[in-house]
Formats: sequence, structure tokens, C-alpha cells
Amino acid sequence: MPGPIALIDCNNFYVSCERVFDPKLVGIPVVVLSNNDGCAVARSEEAKVLGVKMAQPLFQFRDKVRDHGIRLLSSNYTLYGDMSRRVVDAVGQFSPSYEVYSIDETFVDLGGFGDRSLKQASEMRTTVRELTGIPTCVGIAPTKTLAKLANFAAKKNPVFGGVCDFTDQRSATWCMERIAVGEVWGVGGATEAKLLNIGIRTVAQLRDMPIPLARKLGTVVLERIVAELQGVRCLEMEDVAPQRKGMAVTRSAGEPMRDFDTVMQAMTAHASRAAQKLRQHGLVAGQITGFFHTSPFSRSAPQHSASRTMHLKPMTNNTFDLVQAAGLCIQRGWKGDRCGNGYAYTKAGVILDDLIKEDEAPQPLFEFQQPRDAKLMAALDAVNDRFGKKKLVVGSEGFQRAFETKAEMRSPRYTTRLAEVPVLMV
Repeated sequence: MPGPIALIDCNNFYVSCERVFDPKLVGIPVVVLSNNDGCAVARSEEAKVLGVKMAQPLFQFRDKVRDHGIRLLSSNYTLYGDMSRRVVDAVGQFSPSYEVYSIDETFVDLGGFGDRSLKQASEMRTTVRELTGIPTCVGIAPTKTLAKLANFAAKKNPVFGGVCDFTDQRSATWCMERIAVGEVWGVGGATEAKLLNIGIRTVAQLRDMPIPLARKLGTVVLERIVAELQGVRCLEMEDVAPQRKGMAVTRSAGEPMRDFDTVMQAMTAHASRAAQKLRQHGLVAGQITGFFHTSPFSRSAPQHSASRTMHLKPMTNNTFDLVQAAGLCIQRGWKGDRCGNGYAYTKAGVILDDLIKEDEAPQPLFEFQQPRDAKLMAALDAVNDRFGKKKLVVGSEGFQRAFETKAEMRSPRYTTRLAEVPVLMV
């Protein structure tokens, strides 16, 4: 029988990262905002108590910011990504088998530890806090779905001391009888509505649902969820991350984009970043979709959205190829005069599909890509890695970049930018 699985989850991760480097933020309400400082993407416990909701637009809780002194911060994804890597490094000391599920969650195989699993999980939590400063909670269970649920219980109920063990059947039953069915990993809004309609309101009731009924109500997905809640492992640990099938680079504009050239600048930047990410992962893409649209929240302004898709032949990760294809997507979706068509576009992006490893990509009968193209891309990446992002860019991206996302309240990137490290004068 396989051993238990632990899920270690960082508490309010973005806020916790900020507090590691700015202790003045501890104990006060903090909200981290999304790209362009638009919506709440992370909240401290103090901000949650004040009623700030996840993904709530800033303009909707401006009065709470004023009345309660909520500290607002722009997203600092460079810092968060590096802190996530450090957390994973600390977790990796406790098991040779682990799976990074998201930027703040990691599954850990505790098989082989026997009755020491709970102690191992507690020590893992302590070590992460000591090495990174990030607070965490841990859920232990026979399956991934139960581990997620145990982690939820550990966060919500202080009686567990940050570690909840669902291999203890009494604890598991007590929690599952009290947790709403909508909190189960994989149960979305539509499925939750179906379950509530037939009187299934708690996790325990879902666990006891007959398997044939689960399959009829929610296909094989719900069937697997019920089986996992019953302790039957359907989702195995993935020691090697699965190959990506798609990739997206999208951003909200810092200022409304009112003409073709500005949208083209934004699309060039996004396509260039997508090409760089492809090369970092050793992938090529077979399809690109370019889109841009106005703000759906603006009732008075005219609305327009456009999305066009192109196949890439041959498959590529070449910056110039992707920028050219993205430009064609804009041309085909643009409406009106290039100098301005009365629309104020607030977001643009590219989506890449049909991703495959570069060395496995089908080769054309006649070689289109010259060896020097690969060397040129390597040189482009090397220059930007050494001297900083966007030291070399495609000309159509421009230099003013009014489209760039605003991040006026972003903290320094303490761990990856030497120039932003505080200096103590003695």
C-alpha cells in the first residue's frame, strides 16, 4: 500500500513574501494587486477580516483602504518566483519524491516514514519557516484530494497547529462532516450546484455517494474525486513535470491603446516574451492566437474585441517568426483606421498552442530555418540575461512603451536585482 501524501501550502504567499523583507507589514492589513494594480490577488488575514474579496477590483474597496489603512502593493512576480524556488529547495530536503503543483503548493511523498509522517511534516513546516521566513500549513492523507482537504482544515482550524493528518480516520471524519462540498479540489461551481440540488452539502456526503451516481452526475472526473475521498489513489505523484501543452503571455495596458502602432508594440513585447519562454523550456509552437480588447467594465465607451489564430509552419520558437505572426493576427482583427478607430484597448496578448519539444518537431522537406537563426536567438537571450531585460528588442516594440503595465507600488526585487538591495552606510 502506498504511503501518505503531504501537501505543503504557503499561507497568503504573496503577502508573506513581502513581509519577509518588510517586517513593518506584519500585523497590518495588506493587499497585493494584480497586473496594472487592478484587482486583489493576495490578502493578509487582517484584510480578509475587513471584507476584501479575492479578485475584487480596487475601486470597489477604496473606502476600506482609506478608513482602515490597508497597505497596497503591486505584484512583484520576480520576487515571488524566487521565493517559491527557495521554499521548494527546503521541502526537497525531506523527501526525494515531490511535485511542485503551483507557485505556493507542493505535494510531498511521505512513503517510507511510517508512523513518523506527522513528525516529518511538522519538521518540514518548521524548516521552511526558518530558511525562508514563509509560514505554511501541511495536510497529510492517503490521496492528493484528501491532502488538499486536510491542508484546508489545517488553515481554517488552529486546533491542528498548522498540520492536519487525515490518515487519522477520526480527524478526517470530523472535518469532512463539517466542510462544505464546494471546498473539494476539482468541484467547480456547476458541479457544486448539481450536488446541492440532490442534497449533498458536505464532503462526507460526497464521499459516501455511490460511484455509478458520481459518474452519471459529473462524468469520470467526479467519479475519481469520490474514489479519492474514499482513500483510493487515482492521482499519482508526478516527479517529472508534464510537458506544457499551451502558453499565454497577456497583460493589461498601463494606458489605453488607441492606435494600431501601440497595439503592435504591445503584441511584439508579448510575442517576444513568449518566444523566450519557449526557448527556456526547449519547446516550439505550432499555433499562435493574438487578441486585444477594450475594457468590459467601461459602460460608456464603445466595445470591441478581436482574436485571430494562425498556424506556424514550420513550428518555431524564433522571436522574429512569432512577432511577424502576431502582427498578422492584429492586421486581420483590426477594425477601422490604423491611426485610431475610436476604441480604447486595455488588454492584448498571445496564446501559443501545439507545443512540442524542439528536437521532436517535424522537419520540413526543405529547411527553412538557417543555423544562424538559432545562434541569433541564443545571442539575443544571452545579451538580455547578462545586461537586463529588454536591452535588445525587436524594433516594432518601440522604446516609449506606454502600454507597459503599471506597478507604481512594487517593492524591490530583493533576491534577484543587486541594484535593488538595500545598502547600509557605515
